[in-house]
Amino acid sequence: MDQLRIDDSIVHDGAAADFTLSDDPWALFSAWMAQAEASEPEDANAMALATTGSDGLPDVRMVLLKGADARGFVFYTNVESAKGEELAQNPQAALVLHWKSLRRQIRARGPVSRVTAAEADAYFESRHRDSRIGALASRQSSPLASRAALMAEVQDLSARYEDGPVPRPERWTGFRIAPVAIEFWQNGDFRLHDRVRFTRDGAGWSRARLYP
Repeated sequence: MDQLRIDDSIVHDGAAADFTLSDDPWALFSAWMAQAEASEPEDANAMALATTGSDGLPDVRMVLLKGADARGFVFYTNVESAKGEELAQNPQAALVLHWKSLRRQIRARGPVSRVTAAEADAYFESRHRDSRIGALASRQSSPLASRAALMAEVQDLSARYEDGPVPRPERWTGFRIAPVAIEFWQNGDFRLHDRVRFTRDGAGWSRARLYP
């Protein structure tokens, strides 16, 4: 099973404390993510990703967060997909992680850049073999004649690479969102929610508590 990579150096046990007092959004993110992974029944790292192409019309879909550290939030996709093309036209994005069991969510937005080839190779190699075959077979977002056609391609590729490594296709890589803002939201009774927004301020962050 593909795993989310979080910088272990920023994980701590302060999640139960008053998060509105935190000065470090990455430490807070890691604490909340650790709790989500312990409570959510499936895909605690699922996030809504919003992009906008040159036409200015927003687009959103669910993807899996696959890395998080002080450099930003990382996800992987086919660069020829709809989101890949939109990011090429407008390399900015926004994300939301929502955990119903914890009554929490995190929002972030910022410029987007590709991860290095070495990072993409390392993550691709860590994926289940069938997931690697699937990435080779899929021409993501392109019209598909039938499900049978896709499965036939998967079968052909599985046979071709049966005795060797599955290469990462050039069209498949990762993107990193370097947030300029991160907002933490926690549900409150009678809709008196807690909201704290961190905004990039030079090399650090400024923090503001927001009305619900």
